[in-house]
Amino acid sequence: MVFVSNNVSRRAVFSCALAGSAMALPACAKREDSEGEEGVSAVEDLMREHGILRRLLIVYRECAAVLRSGASLDAAALAQASDLFRTFGEDYHERQLEETRIFPALMRAGGEAAGLVDTLIAQHQRGRAINAFIKERCASGRVADQRPLAASLDAFARMYEAHAAYEDTIVFQAWKRRMSADQLREVGDQFEDIERSTFHGDGFDMALDQVSQIEQRLRLHDLSRFTAPAP
Repeated sequence: MVFVSNNVSRRAVFSCALAGSAMALPACAKREDSEGEEGVSAVEDLMREHGILRRLLIVYRECAAVLRSGASLDAAALAQASDLFRTFGEDYHERQLEETRIFPALMRAGGEAAGLVDTLIAQHQRGRAINAFIKERCASGRVADQRPLAASLDAFARMYEAHAAYEDTIVFQAWKRRMSADQLREVGDQFEDIERSTFHGDGFDMALDQVSQIEQRLRLHDLSRFTAPAP
């Protein structure tokens, strides 16, 4: 999958234009990006990555409802959502951050969060199997057997809704408490390096662009459509 992103803000471009040199653009972009990321802690970064994944869970839930209704579905857009969850969620967020760095530290420390690690890893593995099934069912550009796919989408979303909530409120908080402020800043820098190495740029912004495009294709981009009716 190819991420598409504009990592240079309008303010950065305008500043470089005033400088009168196209050669100044990379430096301006770098400075603007650095300023924009200032103050984002490692835990905040993890939780906003969960925000991207939660938006994909909404896509999965809504697509399941469409499939159950028998209406037509943009299967290619759902396949793109599956790809994004794999690259950003599974391959980067889970494998490179949680399973490699966060979970081992919690296991060494012990406590309530450590007791959740085995279940979290098992859910990662189950999620990968379900997500592969989702992608396979959409590979042809249409969905032939809708009910099994709808059930898998709902089950995936239900599992990860609980999974992410426990990580945000217990796991990440316990991991944060075992580090000093200096250690947390150092880890945040490491996470940023991993992100940029993996995606060759700002992975969060790229993923945000991708999920926004998916929502547009599936007509899920209007937040007001999710407003609950009056009781």
